[in-house]
Amino acid sequence: MTQIERVLIAADKFKGSLTAVQVAEHVTAGLQGVRPDLVVEALPVADGGDGTVAAAVAGGFEQREARVTGPLGSPVTASWALRGGTAIVEMAEASGLQLLPRGTFAPLTATTRGTGELLLAALEAGARTIVLGVGGSATNDGGAGMLQALGVALLDADGAPVGPGGGPLAGLARADLSGLDPRLADVEIVLACDVDNPLTGPHGAAAVYGPQKGATDEDVATLDAALARFAQVLAEEVGPRARECAAAPGAGAAGGIGYAALVGLEAAFRPGIEVLMDVLDFDAALARADLVITGEGSMDAQTLHGKAPAGVAAAARAANKRVVAVCGRLAIEEEAVRAAGIEAVYALSELEPDPARSMAQAGPLLERAAAALAAEQLG
Repeated sequence: MTQIERVLIAADKFKGSLTAVQVAEHVTAGLQGVRPDLVVEALPVADGGDGTVAAAVAGGFEQREARVTGPLGSPVTASWALRGGTAIVEMAEASGLQLLPRGTFAPLTATTRGTGELLLAALEAGARTIVLGVGGSATNDGGAGMLQALGVALLDADGAPVGPGGGPLAGLARADLSGLDPRLADVEIVLACDVDNPLTGPHGAAAVYGPQKGATDEDVATLDAALARFAQVLAEEVGPRARECAAAPGAGAAGGIGYAALVGLEAAFRPGIEVLMDVLDFDAALARADLVITGEGSMDAQTLHGKAPAGVAAAARAANKRVVAVCGRLAIEEEAVRAAGIEAVYALSELEPDPARSMAQAGPLLERAAAALAAEQLG
């Protein structure tokens, strides 16, 4: 085996225990404990969900903050990122589950208004391209709150604005997009996410993701019908494109905010990891590396369908670079991992099988796993 001189760490967060930046730090410590001479480059990545702004900032973007409406209606401080004319907006910062008090859910009334307000902040800063990373949301409002923040009027039969959340969309009678912020016409919006669900139906936003946000079976039925009503009313306003967007991949992402981005903002849908790799100039870092280390907290069936490790591995394989991975737990067959272009996986669960202890001790365990990786993979 040829000795490895340069390593690129391009891993996502270990959700609940380590940020992507911390993952890179612990892997670097473990590697250099075995090979002090090793040149290590860290490029934390994300798939559009929570952690996307942090990855952008680690990659050279400037962190900005804005005071916006949180998912329950109270103000929150949300971070976003800017470099040149490109802004990274992460909906989880404004409308995420992470902002709810522990044990509190509001599937019928949580709003994406704050995400729209973050987009306004990016427009005010002069952004010409806005990457809207979606995931980790507390909301099921189809992005209605986001559109309202951007100037869209969503009215009930009495001509009054509908209330916050997905539930009130059942009473939506008319949509008026004439007040949409005109600056959006000159801005490229990229919808970055890792799911391809449609807006409604058995594979839609409410049915698949509603229960994760506290929705009961009755809530799911209510939300699915309300989102269908939302799409119907928008179709009356903008034409057949609204129905096409409702069935498009990504429309059901993050409580349906993907739909509002596609139909209202005319966003282009792209897998989040591909977008992040582009804006972080991943190819240049990849060209410098002899070996790539990727990973995330749980490598499971979803990993191979749009998650960060799969995207990193695909790019590395195309460049004829070797790839190995680290993770908290491995829940897919090794054959499937190898088929995705990842030669080996080093899981913390192999060192500490108790999940609670493994998450609590993730940093030191990751350094041990990286040391084992160094001994076996670096030549």
